[in-house]
Amino acid sequence: MPETNPQVAEIAAALRMAREARAAVDAIPARYAGGLMALAREKFEQGDSGVYDRIAQGLDSVAAAIEQNRGFRHTLESPLIQADTQLKAVLAVLDSEATGVSVPREVRNFLGVVIRNRRAALLARIIAAFRALDAERRGEERAEVVSAVKLDDTQRAQLLASLNRAGHARVRLTERVDPAILGGLVLKLGSRLYDSSIRSRLQRLAHAMKGAA
Repeated sequence: MPETNPQVAEIAAALRMAREARAAVDAIPARYAGGLMALAREKFEQGDSGVYDRIAQGLDSVAAAIEQNRGFRHTLESPLIQADTQLKAVLAVLDSEATGVSVPREVRNFLGVVIRNRRAALLARIIAAFRALDAERRGEERAEVVSAVKLDDTQRAQLLASLNRAGHARVRLTERVDPAILGGLVLKLGSRLYDSSIRSRLQRLAHAMKGAA
């Protein structure tokens, strides 16, 4: 049996520790995500079989823009920008940055509700909450793993096995390479984050040294 990757082992240990703990419910993102899921369910029951995937793909485009575009994040988070101006700017960014996936009408309307209610800063957490609900509907969980270099087949299998042992039997794993984390792994599982990256360790070390000075 191959030796377990140290970063995978560290995340597995964190998962075991978190297994019995229950994260506090983030009420606002959960409420908005629940509303969007209810809309999708209604359309599905009316015969729109592609609505879940369409909304999920549209939200993926929004999430990618939030993660990759600092100006976009500032537009969402700034309380100084009026809601109508904010919404126009957000839709303009999405229209210019969406690559191959258009943002559907349901998602555009949903963004309007979120932004006009001055909840734009919570949009990433709302999307995460919707993804969790959609995964639950499918009988699976979504997880994103970030690594400094692409995972090989052995590392991927070890990570999925660790998730399985921690009670996460059906996980849809997405992978992203970010050399900025320097090494190790960052795992996002629903609203939970497990960070064993070298960058995070160096930041903790620098903070500890600063506190000891």
